[in-house]
Amino acid sequence: MGGKFWATVALAFAVTGGVAQAAQGDWLARARVINISPDASSSALNLDASNETTLELDFTYFVTRNIGLELILATKRHTITSNGAGIGDVSLLPPTLTVQYHFAPDSPSFRPYVGAGINYTRFYDINLLNGAATVDKSSWGGAIQLGADFPINKTFFINVDVKKIWIDTDVKLIATGATAANFKINPVIFGLGVGMKF
Repeated sequence: MGGKFWATVALAFAVTGGVAQAAQGDWLARARVINISPDASSSALNLDASNETTLELDFTYFVTRNIGLELILATKRHTITSNGAGIGDVSLLPPTLTVQYHFAPDSPSFRPYVGAGINYTRFYDINLLNGAATVDKSSWGGAIQLGADFPINKTFFINVDVKKIWIDTDVKLIATGATAANFKINPVIFGLGVGMKF
């Protein structure tokens, strides 16, 4: 991009001035690029799921100055392997709700937070063993989170975030309904993005 574009961006930040400060009743919205790294294990078949990169949206509401509720939204399709060989693909939609504690919501430079909560994962568009196998359609599990916001001005900030989410399902043979394996995906999710305060 040309110098005029970046000069305009710099001018916009200079005009707004100051840095965002979270307060009770405020909303934050973030858009992150995330890397999903499954920490997979299974009771049989030596199952694994592919690492993937996608976009994530989240919204945080401040119940108090330090306590926030965050809803995290993303979806991605993963390649599933057994003993290293591909056996198909499954898409996951894992909305996650965390309760966060923000240690320094008024800091002009560094605002760390931790969070813990619950995850509901919906499995869809399932294609395993050419249609011979499937998985349970839903999973409930815990989630933990560590991150920080780095204010740019009164509205915008940079965000870094890491989460661990517990997801598991049963792989079943369609012909008999028998469970072939319990499959724990349990991804670690690294995110980098931008956000704004409303």
